Amino acid sequence: MNFAEKDLLLYAVTDRRWLKNSTLLQQCEETLQGGATMIQLREKDLDPEQFAAEAEQIKALCHQYGVPFIVNDNVAVALQADADGIHVGQSDMEADDVRALIGKDRILGVSAETVEQAVLAEQRGADYLGVGAVFHTGSKADAEDVSFAELKAICQAVKIPVIAIGGITKENVMQLSGSGICGIAVISAIFAQENIKHAASDLKALASKMVSQ
Repeated sequence: MNFAEKDLLLYAVTDRRWLKNSTLLQQCEETLQGGATMIQLREKDLDPEQFAAEAEQIKALCHQYGVPFIVNDNVAVALQADADGIHVGQSDMEADDVRALIGKDRILGVSAETVEQAVLAEQRGADYLGVGAVFHTGSKADAEDVSFAELKAICQAVKIPVIAIGGITKENVMQLSGSGICGIAVISAIFAQENIKHAASDLKALASKMVSQ
């Protein structure tokens, strides 16, 4: 699947802690109906077989909506499910090693918290960067806060697109205006909400407004 900067506007990252009476597949469909432009399957606790089966299902769903599907961290699952790409953190495999495994046609996203990390990730083959946490978040216990100034400096230091992640809600998303990011990655701001479709739709409208300012 072709990848463009616009695909990063509303990047939804799954979290099964918010499932309630739903399935992850149902929640992903509601997110896509609300206008999510990319979905990342993030599974820290599933065994590889379950992870791969879920990845294949959600990838098929994403492709029905014409949206790229990304697997978090697990290269083997990404390849097995024929995902459009993979996202890795600073404590995971080096970006150039991941690129060697996934080939040149899959999307490679890398997390960064500093200009130095961002520049290195770009040099090693990243297609986009996820920078954060830009606000305090409970989703990632080890995430450091990244200041607005650092976020802006990262955007200016690299040529690849940058999205912000970490504690982003519809109440604070406009504070990221002028940073240079092309989109936002969210977890609980979509998946923890009563109406996932409406939450995604509202966030997408705000993200569009924010990146255009």
